[in-house]
Amino acid sequence: MSSPAAAEANGAPHERPSGFWKLVLGSVGVVYGDIGTSPLYAMREALHAAGRDGLVEEEVIGITSMLVWTLILIVTFKYVTLILRADNHGEGGTLSLLALAQRSVGRRTPVLFVLGVLGASLFYGDAAITPAISVLSALEGLELVAPHFDAWIIPVTVGIIFGLFWVQSRGTGRMGILFGPVTVVWFAVMALLGLLHAGDRLAVFHALNPLHASGFVASHGLGALPVMGSVFLAVTGAEALYADMGHFGRGPIRTAWLGLVFPALTLNYLGQGSLVLARPEAVANPFFLMAPPWALLPLVLLATAATIIASQAVISGAFSLTRQAVQLGLLPRLEIRHTSEAQVGQVYLPRVNWSLLAAVLILVLAFRSSSALASAYGIAVTGTIVVTSLLSFTVFRRAWGWPVWAVLAVLLPLLSVELVFLGANLAKLHDGGYVPLVIAAIVGTLVTTWVRGTAIVNAKAHAASLPLDQLVGMLKKSHPARVPGSAVFLTSDPDAAPAALMHNLKHNHVLHERNFVVTVTTATTPSVSDAGRIAVEPLADSFWRVTLTYGYMEVPNVPKALALARRDGIVLEMMSTSYFLSRRSFRASREGGMPFWQDQLFISMTKAATDATSFYRLPSNRVLELGQQLVV
Repeated sequence: MSSPAAAEANGAPHERPSGFWKLVLGSVGVVYGDIGTSPLYAMREALHAAGRDGLVEEEVIGITSMLVWTLILIVTFKYVTLILRADNHGEGGTLSLLALAQRSVGRRTPVLFVLGVLGASLFYGDAAITPAISVLSALEGLELVAPHFDAWIIPVTVGIIFGLFWVQSRGTGRMGILFGPVTVVWFAVMALLGLLHAGDRLAVFHALNPLHASGFVASHGLGALPVMGSVFLAVTGAEALYADMGHFGRGPIRTAWLGLVFPALTLNYLGQGSLVLARPEAVANPFFLMAPPWALLPLVLLATAATIIASQAVISGAFSLTRQAVQLGLLPRLEIRHTSEAQVGQVYLPRVNWSLLAAVLILVLAFRSSSALASAYGIAVTGTIVVTSLLSFTVFRRAWGWPVWAVLAVLLPLLSVELVFLGANLAKLHDGGYVPLVIAAIVGTLVTTWVRGTAIVNAKAHAASLPLDQLVGMLKKSHPARVPGSAVFLTSDPDAAPAALMHNLKHNHVLHERNFVVTVTTATTPSVSDAGRIAVEPLADSFWRVTLTYGYMEVPNVPKALALARRDGIVLEMMSTSYFLSRRSFRASREGGMPFWQDQLFISMTKAATDATSFYRLPSNRVLELGQQLVV
């Protein structure tokens, strides 16, 4: 269901003790955790990319200007001003934007589907790289405190990351209470460090003039591309502003950005630039070298806490995105555990958690430094941001009714800048940029295999089945033996006789007094009210066709939804109701609709799916499963 914050964002009344400011504080910790750790490495990597032949003053000012104006254009203008308005009943994120676009068009088009899957797939690359680069960059500051600590950076990083993923199953409710205050302190410290050094060389304030950013690009030509690829690291986590809108609301997220996060980031980048202008040797690690020697260790510890928070936010995002993908039929049913009785959105998916942990550890051990990982990071971020702009074309034009010229006037300049940044990051493909593309390719293959395989299976099952209306008519004439109670048959095809019903008639030669053919569907909205949850259609004296509809952010509970049939005069008693499921087994065929390897992958995914009893919250002692084999 939509959160109270989402309701408030859409104009609904919202009552909460410390309401708005509590949401602002929470958004600082969750929404801005990722982008808040970018100063650890963004300026450093951009300066290193430009300084291979030495740095001059105008280059430092130009890089600082690019960092500041990237925050203004991409985050402030595009996301905070525009994209946050594209809410799907209070929810945001790539799949919410995809749902908005599809609803405005009226159908699922191949282009929109591919864009949505691509954006979601790239997010998983971001989710794997963020914990690795963030924790590494924080701990690398310890080299300035104790140079001999260098050998311990990787082991300690591995330990922190393993501990972070280990506690996921216990929920993050208690930890989450600290997220906001700790991150507020982090931003305050970054702003203070920036203020302390912004006056080192006042020339750095020329960076506020965008002509210095464009001048750097113009004077360096293609040589500016590696620098631009590193500059874009400053907006890592920008997608979180949109993805977490349902948790905190549009207003609190905007207030946190304009009132604290953006000023702190800007001051810090100006401070780093000023420090490097005054002390060129500080280019080695300008963020940590802004701190006086006595404050280095506390700053490293605070940075480590901030990177853990940033990692937690992206891990939770991966759980939420996967749950949405399962509900939308893009992935098989996965085990979803709720870790909080109070917060519906707090979920834990074991398979996603441990798969993500494996990916993060592999990245840490393979790249061994945040600088090496920086090349891999940019493509995931820029790719996701470009996908958001492309989906926005459809939403702005079709859903909002903007004229074509207005859509082009707003999005073309943004998209042009983003595509240049994407090209700059693609230039780092051989240095590690392939990592998010490999992860995205794996996720994309899984999604397309599941969607295509499911469609093939449903088509074959429908072709081989008997129309439900025809079966009902036949049963009126044959008068099979009746047994007391109600039978619920779950099926994905409401027009065909469920395989479990046919098997029950064939082998047991009986029919229940009341029979309900139930189909569970997913809406393109995050949640569905009880009024729209259930639709009941009588077919005969003893048959009803029932459609249950859930939002893509909800967890189906079939028995609870069927209780709503009371308004139609139908009462299902728990102890006299049996649930019939078809357990399908599959056999690959070299003459199927997919390549043989994809058939095998689809079959493996069906075996990995969690059972329907748990997924639909059915009472296990009232469930009967009947087998069915299909060739794919």
